[in-house]
Amino acid sequence: VQLQAYGGGLVQAGGFWRLSCAASGSTFSINDMGWFRQAPGKQRELVAVISSGGNTNYANSAKGRFTISRDNAKPIVFLQMNSLKPEDTAVYYCNAKVRALDYWGQGTQVTVSS
Repeated sequence: VQLQAYGGGLVQAGGFWRLSCAASGSTFSINDMGWFRQAPGKQRELVAVISSGGNTNYANSAKGRFTISRDNAKPIVFLQMNSLKPEDTAVYYCNAKVRALDYWGQGTQVTVSS
């Protein structure tokens, strides 16, 4: 499975942004897809995850502001981010789980200016 993330950029605080991540390869075997992020000097953390059936789970920091969605036909996973804060600044990584294996995209930088 290969993952290609798109959509990083610079946005002002309070604004919105959308990330997308396209999977290729043996995509029929993908279970959960999700987004993680890593800020400078911090560990990578979960932002949101969505199962193949559409069940979602969010980090507390993302609840109410971010929405994860998925198009299984392609497959592509999206992260809609609203009410962005400077602390959302990080490299965002998409993730796909295939049985016990994790696959990662290359990371895309999102910078939120105050």
